[in-house]
Amino acid sequence: MVSGRQAVAGRSVPIEDHGVIGDLRTVALVGNEGTLDWMCYPYFDSPSVFAALLDPDKGGHWRIHPLHDGVFRKQFYWPDTNVLVTRFYTPDGVGELIDFMPMERRGEKEGEVREVLRRVRVVRGELPFEMECLPAFNYARDTHTTHLISGGAAFESKMLQMTLSSSVKLERVERGVTARFVLKENESAIFSLREGRRLSCEDLVHSHESAEVLFRDTVDYWRHWLSNCQYTGRWRETVQRSALALKLMTFSPTGAIVAAPTCSLPESPGGTRNWDYRFCWLRDAAFTVYAFLRIGFKKEAAAFMRWVEARCAESGDGPLPLMFSLDGRRVPDEVELTHLCGYGGARPVRIGNAAADQLQMDIYGELMDSVYLSNKYAAPISFDFWRHLRRLVDWVCEHWMDEDEGIWEVRGGRRHFVYSKLMCWVAVDRAIRLADKRSFPADRPRWLAVRDTIFEDIMSKGWSEKRGSFIQAYGKDTLDAANLLMPLVFFLSPVDPRMLSTLDHMRQPPSKGGLTSDGLVFRYDVEATLDGIAGSEGTFNLCSFWLVEAMTRANSARPDLLEEARLTFERMLGYANHVGLYAEQTGMSGEALGNFPQALTHLSLISSAYNLDRTLGRKD
Repeated sequence: MVSGRQAVAGRSVPIEDHGVIGDLRTVALVGNEGTLDWMCYPYFDSPSVFAALLDPDKGGHWRIHPLHDGVFRKQFYWPDTNVLVTRFYTPDGVGELIDFMPMERRGEKEGEVREVLRRVRVVRGELPFEMECLPAFNYARDTHTTHLISGGAAFESKMLQMTLSSSVKLERVERGVTARFVLKENESAIFSLREGRRLSCEDLVHSHESAEVLFRDTVDYWRHWLSNCQYTGRWRETVQRSALALKLMTFSPTGAIVAAPTCSLPESPGGTRNWDYRFCWLRDAAFTVYAFLRIGFKKEAAAFMRWVEARCAESGDGPLPLMFSLDGRRVPDEVELTHLCGYGGARPVRIGNAAADQLQMDIYGELMDSVYLSNKYAAPISFDFWRHLRRLVDWVCEHWMDEDEGIWEVRGGRRHFVYSKLMCWVAVDRAIRLADKRSFPADRPRWLAVRDTIFEDIMSKGWSEKRGSFIQAYGKDTLDAANLLMPLVFFLSPVDPRMLSTLDHMRQPPSKGGLTSDGLVFRYDVEATLDGIAGSEGTFNLCSFWLVEAMTRANSARPDLLEEARLTFERMLGYANHVGLYAEQTGMSGEALGNFPQALTHLSLISSAYNLDRTLGRKD
């Protein structure tokens, strides 16, 4: 498929014009014109090596493209893999750039071998190419030296050294290296970037044959992993692409799952809502576990449970942090990078995340739900893990009535968010179910009493007779798309009159007090919510898929909603980019907004596809 927007000189490649490659430690974003313009190394949350996505001039990039006018481009994934292919069509021939990160290799002397491999070849005719590698270490804050060495070049900064091996001759330029070369039919040039500095890298230069072996091994890895997918429904290819995207966002050494592998991509064009998502949110990861379990990936769920158990054991008697670095440590303080111009001029550019210090009561519900499902479908939890969880549930019983910043991480002050109360109910409910399922010791009388009290509290204070719907926060008659989860977590029946009325209100356009625009859902009314952050935002892809699932589940009382759910789902599929990936939000022109790719979007796609397909099957 072809992306309709092309990069303009001096401007960032549009978010939606990227594919993503990775090795379960980090990822790289590759634009459809051959530019690798985002990569942090060695891990997702490490400083960047290439960040042209956030500043085309200063950020650093690695571009491979044909020196030809009027190039027509296509970009796609090698079937059932995360190996990315960018194809260039010209009157003189056809070129093909294959980008990937080989998986799980060990060298005799180097230990674990990690590299970004880029192979460009001509499949028809003859084409001239240019390769340009201009790193900018530590978000373009650190200077580096470039050394031409036998077989390539070495880049050295105070924090990181990297070696570029090349099968063609390189020329040193101001900030890196460049090369111009001509390839005839069936000829290829191969470039590989690794950590470390060498005096010579001739032994690292790949031949066409050695690159082909790594390509085949990487293809086999992804296809073997994907063969565990148990979804065989109507949207099989779409669900599998989302599963592959989610897998790319797992951190193999620990089992943690990042919310997204990028930072500071704006939620509105040129806006200030720019955040760093390269950390493990308990909420996002717990939802991801649900999606993995739904389609058969039990190992990923079990790995995350081990990671969560370690975090719970470290938490002591206080509340659990809502997000962590990938190794379980505290998330870095939020810092503004004033020297970067930002994607499309969206400033400030932020790294780190101040929301790590917020109180978000909903995380306990998402956590306990994922533990309950993992215990049921993957592997039983240990008693020691239960002891930590029991302590957290007791803490929830003490604090569920506290105000918090909520799922959307508002910066306008704490409130009694209905969704936070809902997920406190889920936390206690799942704890009761798990204790009964496993006959674990627990303070059942207290837990039952608290669960019922939360339920009554939500039904009396979280429901607005005036609006005829559940509201965002106690005393605040605005809508919140997070309340679409009420039937999904079995708080209410999907056909409960209050839930159906809430659905009807949310499906109205914003001009009529609703949250939906042509089937796409805003998470809340930004102006009415006073979230403490300037600017507007696009529709929230996660919420659009939540709407699909809520309508699907309500079809027994309202058959018309099933057809609308299917149309809404298909409409959402039309907003995926050319390789099936989604950012956090969709703009008014259909452009991708927010960090990319977004785990919440892809996991909610999987869940809604699963339940919609199952419901349609029953109707058939």
